[in-house]
Amino acid sequence: MNIDTTISDAEKRMGKAIEALSNELTKIRTGRAHPSLLDQVSVDYYGTETPLSQVARVNVSDSRTLMVVPFEKPMLTVCDKAIRNANLGLNPVSAGDGLRVALPPLTEERRRELAKLCRSHAEDSRVAVRNVRRDANQSFKDAIKKKLISEDDERRAEERIQKLTDAYIKQVDQVVERKEKELLEV
Repeated sequence: MNIDTTISDAEKRMGKAIEALSNELTKIRTGRAHPSLLDQVSVDYYGTETPLSQVARVNVSDSRTLMVVPFEKPMLTVCDKAIRNANLGLNPVSAGDGLRVALPPLTEERRRELAKLCRSHAEDSRVAVRNVRRDANQSFKDAIKKKLISEDDERRAEERIQKLTDAYIKQVDQVVERKEKELLEV
């Protein structure tokens, strides 16, 4: 049992929790157009569910408008239908060889709901970080039972894991605080 290996593994897993949080928060729209808003949209591409980004080019034409240009002309109506059915509150408008997707301005109430959703994602990430800490501490306790490490080593390792946990929870708070600030600015 190597304490450094366990702590290194825990650090990687906590980093992945932060990464997952960041990915979730990019899906929450802030009133500005961003191609990642349509990342979760899937289209029926000749009988196969395919991400929109693989059948069309998604560009930002201005701060509140996305342009979706399918690689194949017949996919225009399929893309339109997929965006409408994605429950994003977006209504694409046909514009020649592509779709213009205008983002409606966010109301104050909707901004607050999105901020609440951000906090919910943050709490999930905090729980994930704490679960990693719990797993690491459990492996230290198992090592003591097998007499692989001393109790002093276990106590020092748990202190290191706690410092790591505190640092990652602080990162979660910073990421969410940035997103909330972005959401609530008009």
